[in-house]
Amino acid sequence: MRIIPGPEPDPETEPETESEPDFDTDSHESTRVQFGRELRKYRILSGFTQRRLCIAVSLAVSHLSMLENGHRAPTRKLAQQMDEALGLGTTLVDLLDRLDRMATQVPRWFRSWLEFEPQSISQRIWEPLMVPGLLQTEQYAEAILSHSPGTTPEQVRKNVAARMDRKNILHRPDPPMLWTILDEGILHRPIADPEVMRGQLRYLLEMSESPWLSLQMLPHTARNVLGLLGGFTIADMPGSAPPVAYIDSQSTGDRVSERAEEIKRLEFLYDLIRADALSRSDSRDMIKEAIQRWTT
Repeated sequence: MRIIPGPEPDPETEPETESEPDFDTDSHESTRVQFGRELRKYRILSGFTQRRLCIAVSLAVSHLSMLENGHRAPTRKLAQQMDEALGLGTTLVDLLDRLDRMATQVPRWFRSWLEFEPQSISQRIWEPLMVPGLLQTEQYAEAILSHSPGTTPEQVRKNVAARMDRKNILHRPDPPMLWTILDEGILHRPIADPEVMRGQLRYLLEMSESPWLSLQMLPHTARNVLGLLGGFTIADMPGSAPPVAYIDSQSTGDRVSERAEEIKRLEFLYDLIRADALSRSDSRDMIKEAIQRWTT
């Protein structure tokens, strides 16, 4: 629904409003909602009320309220003004640029997942075919994305940059815990040349030492076929919010599910797959052996 703004009230006389952000998951509003949530967070951390910030940037409180709730798109000029008023350097401008780039460089069916991924406190990941996006090296991602039919080198570059941007959540002071299970076949599938494969597997090995990543391999000897239909990720959300799942498929439709019955089924499937997976230590040994094979 299009919002037609009314007259802009004077921020010095308009009542203060501190409504909570509306977590709308419409993929078309993803950039607005995420920017609004971060804007509100930085405003509060900087000790500013809505009215005080509005006075500093000559903005109506109603306008700011709609920005923070994701009901109005931010402009780059306004983001610059708010950065200056809040003493954030280029934080909000950089955020807006990154969100705009991600929104245009990821498929429409994936955009709604970007509404949940940055908020997640943990993720349970099962992947039978390739290294998950959050754990990919730039070269490995480029090898995958460059094979998309009709994609130009410039589009590949932008798509790779958008994928690497997603990994920023892993560099936060409190990154989400990734409980990751990969099929053994991923270690041997020639996505790219041996040098890229070695680099990717070495990166996995390095990341497996991180306190926020539990990495387990599902060996072929387990004969577990339960997850062969496709990968999935179950994101655990903060507070009392229910989990959300992203389900891999060939469909270009929405792959994000919040349905309790489906989440429960995927959680059960994940537990069955994990029961047959190697320990983290044995999984690292398997990765080391695969690196040696790609070396020779």
